[in-house]
Amino acid sequence: MLYLPFLRRFVEIGTLTVIDPQGGKHRLEGAGGPSVAVRLHDSSVSRAMFRDPALAVGEAYMDGRLTVEDGTLFDFLTIALVNQRRARLKGDSRILDFVRKAAGRLRTHNPVGAARRKVSHHYDLKPELFDLFLDSDRQYSCAYFASDNDDIETAQRRKKTHLAAKLLLRSGDRVLDIGSGWGGLGLYLAQQADVDVTGVTLSHEQHELSNARAAEAGLSERVRFKLQDYREETGRYERIVSVGMLEHVGLGHYREFFGKVRELLTDDGVAVVHTIGRYDTPGPVNPWITKYIFPGGYLPALSELMPAIEEQHLLVTDIEILKRHYAKTLRAWRDRFVSNWDRARSMYDERFCRMWEFYLTSCEVGFLNNIVTVFQIQLAKDPDAVPETRDYIHDFEAAH
Repeated sequence: MLYLPFLRRFVEIGTLTVIDPQGGKHRLEGAGGPSVAVRLHDSSVSRAMFRDPALAVGEAYMDGRLTVEDGTLFDFLTIALVNQRRARLKGDSRILDFVRKAAGRLRTHNPVGAARRKVSHHYDLKPELFDLFLDSDRQYSCAYFASDNDDIETAQRRKKTHLAAKLLLRSGDRVLDIGSGWGGLGLYLAQQADVDVTGVTLSHEQHELSNARAAEAGLSERVRFKLQDYREETGRYERIVSVGMLEHVGLGHYREFFGKVRELLTDDGVAVVHTIGRYDTPGPVNPWITKYIFPGGYLPALSELMPAIEEQHLLVTDIEILKRHYAKTLRAWRDRFVSNWDRARSMYDERFCRMWEFYLTSCEVGFLNNIVTVFQIQLAKDPDAVPETRDYIHDFEAAH
């Protein structure tokens, strides 16, 4: 197998046994870590892994051409991602990273029309699919776990409260929710304060359901959702929030995004941007994720966001790092999805289920091992729009 000499150098943590298509076993042993055995069912897998292992492994798992014989998919991906990170830190993947990042800049060029198509790829899947693993409010972003005893419903409510606290809502405020999902956050904000909420989304499914939920809650006069690119918005808002949307903006569009935030934000306004990002230095997005899950997506490092924010003369008034909250969120989603495997298979097929399992598991491993994290960045034009201390966050959460 062509890739075995590479794997022997690659596996420094954990023990990986590879069973080739002829039944031969090849044990690759590092220090500590989990122990896993995987079987390759045809020789095409080994050839593909030699060309691009990060893409080939996910595709082979989806197709059933790579199966985990001993241990779990979680353990296997832990070995893969931890060792990949070590290789990257040593500079062993510098050339491949450069090529992927250059290609990624092209893939993440997201003008209005392209952005709509890419969002539809993921968010316009059958709505019932998301009910199989999300909470009852369909919060499809990192939850906020104040305790290990929090279930996903509690943690997602805490996330919405945490964001509301940072927005410092005042009676009569106009609020813009960029990337409003299925409307849960916008509806929550309107229920917590006498504010007027406008949400924008590029997903037809999300747009229809969000407005239906607003009508059902009797909030249509104060809450509405538009099927519109955020760049087409022209109103003025005292508060702007964006959760889980910046990941879809694209590497070359950060100045455009924060420029639009500045344009729409009033002089006394406050904005909060919640996004997944790289924990260490800039790097390419996993090619399997961009091909099958989030086309056009990119996870920024803080060093890539700050210049764009500064150039738009926005002031960073707070940054919070949610270290492993998303790992716990993904674990809850994965457990729910696996328990509903048969229902998901009836909607799509076995290959789709394996793809979704691989997606949720690989992301969880990334958060647990400090490859990616979540940033909550609070912005203003006037620093006095925000109190001197963070006590207001605790006070709001205690009252709600």
